[in-house]
Amino acid sequence: MKQSIPTYDLSSITQHGIVIERIEKRTINTVDNLFDKGIHRDSHYIFTFLESGRARMMVDFKVVEARDAAVFFLLPGQVHEGILMEDVNGWFVAVKADMLPDSVRSVFEESLVDIQPISVDKNWVEKLSTCAGMLQMSCTEEMLGSKEGFLVIRSFINAFSGMYAMIFLGENNLEVSNENRAIQLTRTFRILVRKEFKTMKSPSAYAEALNISRGYLTDVIREVTGKSAQYWIHQEVLIESKRLLSFTHLTVKEIAYELGYSDHAYFSRLFSKVEGCPPSEFRDKSRK
Repeated sequence: MKQSIPTYDLSSITQHGIVIERIEKRTINTVDNLFDKGIHRDSHYIFTFLESGRARMMVDFKVVEARDAAVFFLLPGQVHEGILMEDVNGWFVAVKADMLPDSVRSVFEESLVDIQPISVDKNWVEKLSTCAGMLQMSCTEEMLGSKEGFLVIRSFINAFSGMYAMIFLGENNLEVSNENRAIQLTRTFRILVRKEFKTMKSPSAYAEALNISRGYLTDVIREVTGKSAQYWIHQEVLIESKRLLSFTHLTVKEIAYELGYSDHAYFSRLFSKVEGCPPSEFRDKSRK
């Protein structure tokens, strides 16, 4: 157990911001886990495309599993660990966030639903496999080193991640282009909370940042999500505190300070209220 959760960056592997790997008949168990990293975060996106086989991993305390033809992606900052791969064929693509189109990132980062593996049909398998193959063939030092070649690579990244966005939107019956003002505001609020929850703790602070009134913000968030604006702020605090309790040796007091609370007793009361048990009890349960 460490004092912090390891965060991996692509800069230690490549200067170009992308890694793509073809997976062929790979089987990995808990002794030899996915890419030998253990529990960690990444500062980049990860797109995993299974053509066949089975894969299981832990993502922010939830075990998710993909079978046969399926797609799955991880956002920067999510804590995860590979658990199992059985006879997997497919693709692994890691991409720096700033290499993805804003329209694609907004689909993933501002989503109001949980991210889960999604099964895909034969037509999607063919499209994704073809695009991934073209992307891999393009990722040569010659192409990556030239302006024109890099534009070609970016176009394949856009196509590959764009197909993921289409699959995700279709699976969750979501629509971005025709969203009303309330949904757009809710998405903007949610992504801002994910970025600023350590320093901004009240709906009033977010309303000010969004140049709207506190009353309007709280009404819209409750209308769209069924939950209060304060609920979503507390959820970000809760998930990060659970990560730190489970995967580090930081004390509750240190975790409170890490999350922006000068009063650790207040943080403990908040955690107990939201989670239903004190931080120390949650830590004991998670480690068992």
